Amino acid sequence: MDSAVIFDVDGVLLDLTAPEEDAFFLAFERRYGLKGLSRDWDSYKVRNDEHIIAEILERHGLPADDRAAVAEDYLSILQDGLAKATLRSIAIPGAADLLRTLTNSHCLGIATANLLSAARIRLASLDMWNPVSSLAFGAEGSGHKRETVARAIAASGLPKHRIVYVGDNLNDVDAGLSNGAHFIGFSESAARRETLAAAGAVHLSGNHHTTARLITGLLER
Repeated sequence: MDSAVIFDVDGVLLDLTAPEEDAFFLAFERRYGLKGLSRDWDSYKVRNDEHIIAEILERHGLPADDRAAVAEDYLSILQDGLAKATLRSIAIPGAADLLRTLTNSHCLGIATANLLSAARIRLASLDMWNPVSSLAFGAEGSGHKRETVARAIAASGLPKHRIVYVGDNLNDVDAGLSNGAHFIGFSESAARRETLAAAGAVHLSGNHHTTARLITGLLER
């Protein structure tokens, strides 16, 4: 395929639920008794699960070598919760249909600040993993979102003008534009779309019917 569409996960494909968010922080509570950790992802130095784990450990004087163990705890809590239906992943309306629509004409992938294993578990629970699995990049080994998107772009082997990145945060605007890819700012919230536009997003979508139309327009030029 001569084109690719790369998606952020939370806010674009999946709606990050409070129980899913709690699963991340529950790993620290169970292992160290830490409670009251900030749920404001932007309050951390790097909005990336791997870096957030490291930052929390450092702030509390805990061994840096525990990073892998905390990540495994988180993944175990997440997987167990999904298996027992104490939590569930929720797709953004139209996201699954969008992937099905695009999968035969474009290479699909993800670039997420979530641990890739966590993104896989959550997407797989909704049968949304396979369409994006061949070009999937997460927090592991990355820093800011622009680095994660850059890795996905490089792995695609395609020229940047043949790639669309879809994201919902300010760091996604930066990631798309700084890497020279087409960027679509997605949000069901009109206020959020205005914020994305103010940050430089030219193409905006409030639903995935619009997302599909924009992708077609950008990649048929």
